[in-house]
Amino acid sequence: MADLALARGTLDRARLLHLLQEYGVYAGVVVLLLFNFAFTPYFLSTENFRTQAVQVAPVLVVALGMALAIGTEGVDLSVGSVMALSTSLLSLYLGYGPWIAALIAVLGGIVVGVANGALVAFVGVQPIVATLALMVAGRGLALVLLPQLKDVRDPGMAALGSGDVLGVPYLVLIAAALALLVAFVVRRTTFGRQVLAIGDSRPAARRAGLPVSRVLVVVYVCSGALAAVAGILATARLTASDPTSLGTLMELSAITAVVVGGTPLSGGRVRIGGTVAGAVLIQLLTTTLIKHDLPPSWTQIAQAVVIVLAVYAARERGRR
Repeated sequence: MADLALARGTLDRARLLHLLQEYGVYAGVVVLLLFNFAFTPYFLSTENFRTQAVQVAPVLVVALGMALAIGTEGVDLSVGSVMALSTSLLSLYLGYGPWIAALIAVLGGIVVGVANGALVAFVGVQPIVATLALMVAGRGLALVLLPQLKDVRDPGMAALGSGDVLGVPYLVLIAAALALLVAFVVRRTTFGRQVLAIGDSRPAARRAGLPVSRVLVVVYVCSGALAAVAGILATARLTASDPTSLGTLMELSAITAVVVGGTPLSGGRVRIGGTVAGAVLIQLLTTTLIKHDLPPSWTQIAQAVVIVLAVYAARERGRR
């Protein structure tokens, strides 16, 4: 009888951990929404929802690229610096028109992604080390190109940052379209299946004849390009280029969104829907703390706690 009770308790704990990993992020979003509905003044206003959606858009775009990197059992710590680099390039080349400037900014992110991917795939450097090096170098290059804050006075960028379609901001539409695109790639394409196979077991993927090195390079190129797009979106929203602060700690927010969303750090799985919910959760958590007069440092502490809980749930499930 004691053995039966013990087995039942173990089963219940395993089921709880499974539910936490699969649906915990959605439950967290609902709890924070209900809390703010009840205790945060003016939270239900249309303007507030618009502000929250616009603020979460760059985080989500970065998190999409981070999800691909983590899906291969890697990580990209350079995403914040790529955002800074893209805002510097955007500001420098706006004289040629917003489209040309945006293209050059994205190309800058792609170059960083190629460097990251080459170090990981061909040189054999650990992803955390390779991307850490590019994180430092990218921020330094961004500051060399644009040493200080510069206002962005361009009608095209202003329209991107404040325009909308039927009340939905352009920034939100772009982030949603990219999320759908990445979800399709992961779930419906050969490349997506290769990403998951490499994350599940890189040696086995090589033995199966998969183009492991090429896929890894493409993954980091995608992460760099998406981070550059996020930098453009953030610059358009702020109407200013500030490589000193733009993208600071963005890697923390992106990793949090991905891990909380159910993508394990051990790779082999990518949950785009969970990543979207994770980005929304981080934004709501930040907003809740700020609106209730807690210092910004508490946001970082809260994110760290959330990451630990998500990793613990994934680790416990993996043991079973």
